[in-house]
Amino acid sequence: MHVNYEYKVVPAPHRGERAKGVKGTEARFALSLGNTINAQAAEGWEYVRAETLPCEERSGLTGKTTTFMNMLVFRRAVEVAAPAEVPVETPVVVSDDAETVEEPVMNGSADTETPADTDRASA
Repeated sequence: MHVNYEYKVVPAPHRGERAKGVKGTEARFALSLGNTINAQAAEGWEYVRAETLPCEERSGLTGKTTTFMNMLVFRRAVEVAAPAEVPVETPVVVSDDAETVEEPVMNGSADTETPADTDRASA
């Protein structure tokens, strides 16, 4: 069975969140990242990976600068319409009874009698 997915990309958090009992930059950032992932999971999205991608931006009137963005990639399964069923013909059952099956009559066969033969035999 083939499963199709749709993908969603969201920016990773830049800062940690403050919360009671959470101390330090790493712990706050981990809390923020976890909250972002859990919010997407509540909507049916599965976390796939984090990506760091280049983004070209304007700098001044004519200049360009490349910055790197941290993105979170999520996916979820998409329902695929089932292919239409092809109607299947029901097979016909043929009886194997030897009593009901008649042997075909072959013209010119030595074993068969024709009406002319029966007329001659009775005359």
